[in-house]
Amino acid sequence: MAVIGVLTKPTPPSWWAINKHRVWGVLGLVLGFMLCTEVHSGASEHQPQRPRPGHTAPATPAPTPR
Repeated sequence: MAVIGVLTKPTPPSWWAINKHRVWGVLGLVLGFMLCTEVHSGASEHQPQRPRPGHTAPATPAPTPR
């Protein structure tokens, strides 16, 4: 019986091979959050502020003449 090769344990995967899906997921969430907050806050800063109507009581209708 001839020994063709030496049986060894395979090298364990590196840290990157184990955790790369987590790293990409976190980076995607952070970039998505940054893009969403930048779009919403940036649009309101560049638009001129329009005056809004104040809260007042509605006018009572005048009686119609007959």
